Amino acid sequence: MTFSALTGAIGYRFRDIELLRQALTHRSYGLVHNERLEFLGDGILNCVVSEELYRNFPEKSEGELSRLRAGIVNQNSLYEQARRIGLGTHLLLGEGELRSGGMERPSILADALEAVLGAALLDGGYPAAHQVIVKIFDDRLKFAAAATFDKDAKTLLQETLQGRHLPLPQYSIITTQGAAHDQMFRVECVIPGLGIRTEGEGPNRRSAEQMAARHAYELTVHSDEGC
Repeated sequence: MTFSALTGAIGYRFRDIELLRQALTHRSYGLVHNERLEFLGDGILNCVVSEELYRNFPEKSEGELSRLRAGIVNQNSLYEQARRIGLGTHLLLGEGELRSGGMERPSILADALEAVLGAALLDGGYPAAHQVIVKIFDDRLKFAAAATFDKDAKTLLQETLQGRHLPLPQYSIITTQGAAHDQMFRVECVIPGLGIRTEGEGPNRRSAEQMAARHAYELTVHSDEGC
């Protein structure tokens, strides 16, 4: 298998093509797979995106920059970019994953893209990784503000947690008060991986969940270690 189409799409030619091959190898295919490279890619992606947002949006606060980053560094975003560059056709998957459509599975594509970024870092250092990330995420970096500030709190919280590979938040109703036509819901939002628990109130479950999610998002942003 040659990777010329992929290297053209990401704007970087690997000196050690075996690094790229490993980045594209799912654990179902062989013992030498991409999970360690994925770990490395996750770190460098957060760092480069943070740097670019810091430079591109000098007027934004820390919390706003974290919110912008969450709109870029999440599984959905990685999946979309992986599909755009045709990453799935280059994946090395075991027979079971191939039969079940693994080359189109969001989690596999997102993880593989992070692994490619990790491979670029090892192959050419920070400049290479920076070059590849900016090439792949160019539009999202340029239009980050317009793309994320209209999202609701639950969506932002979910994307932030996905970007940090943490379980999704758990919502549950604590109390319901008032007559049927005039009820007030109290809901809690729990993020076990971060030890965060928040509450929200509203005239319906959705609005209460949004309030709880907003409080949880603010706490999550402050707990983010960045790069």
